[in-house]
Amino acid sequence: MTKTMTFAVMHFCVAFGVAYVITGSFLVGGLVAMIEPAINTVAYYFHEKVWQRIQSNKELALPKSVQQSLESFALRS
Repeated sequence: MTKTMTFAVMHFCVAFGVAYVITGSFLVGGLVAMIEPAINTVAYYFHEKVWQRIQSNKELALPKSVQQSLESFALRS
């Protein structure tokens, strides 16, 4: 959760900066900076959960010998 929160702070700063540069308005910059990163942070959290599930399903689907072969191949590359 710490990773998600630090991402939110960084995203807030970027969103405010971009909106302010585009509009020249602190109000619009602040509104965009509050709304967009909040929604994006929630989306990011669920994206990570889905990605973890996809990764774990891939590992479960492959036989151990195939996993080991892929890992050894990846180390050689």
